[in-house]
Amino acid sequence: MSSAPSVVPTAGSVPSPSASSSASPASSASSSAAPTIAELLEFVRRTARDEALIASLPLDPEGRTWIRLDGPGGSEAWLIGWPPGTGTGWHDHADSIGAFTTAAGSLKEHSLAVRLPTDGWKTLELTDGVDRSRELAAGQGRAFGQNHVHEVLNESEGVHAVSVHAYYPPLPRIRRFSRTGAVLRLEQTESPEDWQ
Repeated sequence: MSSAPSVVPTAGSVPSPSASSSASPASSASSSAAPTIAELLEFVRRTARDEALIASLPLDPEGRTWIRLDGPGGSEAWLIGWPPGTGTGWHDHADSIGAFTTAAGSLKEHSLAVRLPTDGWKTLELTDGVDRSRELAAGQGRAFGQNHVHEVLNESEGVHAVSVHAYYPPLPRIRRFSRTGAVLRLEQTESPEDWQ
C-alpha cells in the first residue's frame, strides 16, 4: 500500500509541508478520532519497520531530507534523514503531542523534565536535575506530551540516521530556544506559514 513518494531533499530546521509530498506507509489506517500518544508511537514504530519506505528517502550529506507521511487520525507525520553531525536545536511542539522512532542509525535526544510556561516569558532559569538524555538506536523511540522541550541530534561522525515522527494536532507552532548553562531563552515562535 506504500506509494512511491516524491521527495524534496531539503536542508533546514523544520520540514516544510509545502515542499513535501504524501506517502502512505503500509498498514496505516486513518480514523476520525484524534490519535492518542500510544497510537502515534505505534504508528512511528510500525512505519520505521517499512524497509522499502526507509530506503526511498534520499540522503543528503549537507542537510536533512524528509518525506511527509499520512499519519493516523489526521496527524502530521514525517520520515526524516539526518546527516552525521546534524540536529534540531532546542525546541518544542507547543500544543501537539508526538512520538518518534529511529529507523536507521542512532539519534540522541536531550530533553528537559520541566513544564514551561506556554506564553509570556523570554528567559527562564532551569533548576538542577531537569536534564535528561537518551540514545535511540534503530527500532527505539519515544512519545511525549504537549510542550515537550528537546533537541534531537545525530552525533555520528560518518553514519546517516533516519527517523519517523508524528504529531497531533498537526504542528500549530514550534518555539525555538537557545540555552546557555541553566538559562533557556525563547528565541522565536514559528507557525506553519513560516515554513512555506
